[in-house]
Amino acid sequence: MSQMLKSSGAMGIATLCSRVLGMVREICYARFMGVSAVADAFIFAFMIPNLFRRLLGEGALSAAFIPIFKEKEKTAGEREMWESANAVISWLIVVASALIGVVLLGISLTLAFVNLADDTRLMLELLRIMFPYMLLVCVAAVFIGMLNSRGYFFIPAMGATMLNVVMIIAVLALAPRWGERLETQIFALAFAVLVAGVAQAGFQLPTLWREGFRYRWVSPWKHETVRVMVKRMIPGTIGVAATQINLLLSNAIALAVGGSIVSSFTYSVRLMELPQGVFGVSLATFLLPALSGLAAEKKMGEFARSLGQAIDYLFYLNLFVGALLLVLAEPIVRLIFERGQFDGLATVRAAEALMCLTPGLVAFSAVNIFARAFFALGDTRTPMRISVGCLALNLVLVVVLIRPFEQAGMALANSITSSLNAFLLFAALKRRCPEAREIGGVSNRWKIALSALLGAGAAWAVWQFCEGRLGHDGQVARIVVVFAPLSVGGAIYLGTTMALGVAAAKDIVGLVTGRFGRRG
Repeated sequence: MSQMLKSSGAMGIATLCSRVLGMVREICYARFMGVSAVADAFIFAFMIPNLFRRLLGEGALSAAFIPIFKEKEKTAGEREMWESANAVISWLIVVASALIGVVLLGISLTLAFVNLADDTRLMLELLRIMFPYMLLVCVAAVFIGMLNSRGYFFIPAMGATMLNVVMIIAVLALAPRWGERLETQIFALAFAVLVAGVAQAGFQLPTLWREGFRYRWVSPWKHETVRVMVKRMIPGTIGVAATQINLLLSNAIALAVGGSIVSSFTYSVRLMELPQGVFGVSLATFLLPALSGLAAEKKMGEFARSLGQAIDYLFYLNLFVGALLLVLAEPIVRLIFERGQFDGLATVRAAEALMCLTPGLVAFSAVNIFARAFFALGDTRTPMRISVGCLALNLVLVVVLIRPFEQAGMALANSITSSLNAFLLFAALKRRCPEAREIGGVSNRWKIALSALLGAGAAWAVWQFCEGRLGHDGQVARIVVVFAPLSVGGAIYLGTTMALGVAAAKDIVGLVTGRFGRRG
């Protein structure tokens, strides 16, 4: 228990730091290049290596690699474990380098022989510089997976901040000295992306070195670990590609309908990503190597207990956060976004989308948890199939709901399909691992749900009282109108769950106070 909370809590802190720095980075971008053709060229060019990173790198690669790496540690010893890691890294270098070479050749030929518009030419010139970032960030993903498997979580998670730190420095200190015009200065940011990629990978190396890792070339072509990993990666890559295509098509539909649906929905998603990333993703990242180790040792009873405990923590934290976001959506959106071109109507639209997304918060995070359980068992096909089916349903629901409900329709479609995804994953997991049947118990769930209802109801009442007295004009009033309800609602939720003897509440309070209690 304590290790799960310590590790996921440390990762949550690191994730929060990364998200805050990411916001600072975006503020610096806006100040430096504003809304312009140059900004569009840079943002679009940077999206492309990030897309390949998602297809080849972090998600599918980590999901396939970590269980194999953990199994080698448990069954074959450290020498075989490090050799397998080196074979995977060697394979990644060869494949990614070949892809980079083909893309850079295509870009160079296009720039040399095709008559392009200035904006398109600038985008391709920036892409030619930034595309090798894909290799660097994929290698960093392998390093992070190795460290997670060895029990390190805070340092790998902090590596994600390196991009933000490097880019902030580049915007403030380097780009203004790169030239006289924005079209020239923007290349400083392109080169900074490569520096950030080196920093992200290099940040992990000192800890890996202390663990005993030394890179050396290991031929990947006939290596068993690489063969198994690639076989497992293919379904995961298909699932990630389906997600990206679904996102693209959903936004294209919203763009065709018009009415600022895309931006309203995107702002609500940004707010949802904070609680989902700080705890849900952090907990899922911890679980993959932990569950992989238990699966390798055939300790399926402990596997199911660890998974159930993670779901308990997730339900305890995210159910209440979702309830707060539901009842306080409008004042929260107003406090964070409403200024300049983001007016009162924009607040109402984004708040509507947020209210329709929050019922799916627990499901969004549970999907990550259940998928990691399948990955730990060496099964990437089942979550891929379920994901693709739910994504197809999501697209149908978007088409049906977007015209009558606009951005709220998109949000409802996401909440419905995520809840179905979580349900189907759990049902399939119970068939694959019968010991997991006990996870669906309701021992503490009704106590948590009741406490969340009381806390959220109190938060809503305090919001109504404060807004009636103070209004929402002025930053001080907006801060009070958000934080007073949050404080009262949080105190009531914590007090009620402690009084009702909710185990997750006692564990989390124990973590904060430094006294870890036993689960009874």
